[in-house]
Amino acid sequence: MHTKQVGENLFLIDLQTGGFRNLIASYVLRGEQTAIVETGPTSSIPNLLAGLRELNVKPEDIAYVAITHVHIDHAGGAGTLLKSLPNAKVVVHARGAPHMKDPAKLWVASKETLGAMAEMFGEPEPVPENRIVVATDGMTFPLGKGLSLKAVEAPGHASHNVSYYEQSNNAVFPGDGAGAYLPEFDVVFPTTPPPFRPDIALVSLDRLIALNPDILYYSHFGKAADAVKRLRDYQAQIKLWLSIVEEGVRRGCSPENIRERIFREDASIRKALPTLKNNAVHRKTLIENSVQGFIEFVQNPRI
Repeated sequence: MHTKQVGENLFLIDLQTGGFRNLIASYVLRGEQTAIVETGPTSSIPNLLAGLRELNVKPEDIAYVAITHVHIDHAGGAGTLLKSLPNAKVVVHARGAPHMKDPAKLWVASKETLGAMAEMFGEPEPVPENRIVVATDGMTFPLGKGLSLKAVEAPGHASHNVSYYEQSNNAVFPGDGAGAYLPEFDVVFPTTPPPFRPDIALVSLDRLIALNPDILYYSHFGKAADAVKRLRDYQAQIKLWLSIVEEGVRRGCSPENIRERIFREDASIRKALPTLKNNAVHRKTLIENSVQGFIEFVQNPRI
């Protein structure tokens, strides 16, 4: 199992979903009580539990399982995980809470969006209603020893996206609100599947920038410094993609042509593209779905 310390009282577990390293991370913040940020999908819960054992974390000491949003690669395993955590509550946005309680519609939508990837992630199990805590903007979850997580509403990637601020490391867990970090290339790739709202995402990024964090802990994947610069660069990247898609849709270009133009003009991701195209998960979730999110927004902007 791949676990490592990535900050003060903070550890990363590489969930190795489907055998892929550096794909999905869970984070473990340890005070007098413990919080987990992101569960990953159902199929990865055995690896998550093994990582907790490796870190000598007692299941009864875990107070919170903080979910950034309910997409199954981030939260699909919550219901399964809670069977092993007798005292933990799941923290989730109000719009995501019903899907934690009854994930049937979420599972149908996931299969439509992800295809075979959904089966690799596994079907989510329900979370008991009495174990769900609805996160509101600014709500703080204390863990003792001066540690806590603070919820920051940050929609755009999804309407139910919550990021979490952690003061002792001056860090943010952005979920997918700041893209996917590819540590082997030190680049960020947009995570923007339909229904993506670039207009709202840009405002949410301003909110994260205003926190003036030093570090971002990406769910996909890992620790990255220069947080404010990365958030500003991501804003610029969203604006670039949006301008290319707007022109492409106006000219009647195919999604394939729009995608290829984006990849020609976004120099920041060029060195990562060959590897992404050879990875089945990234090819579907990043290369295909991320561009499609922009196209569908431009074709049918929501007011």
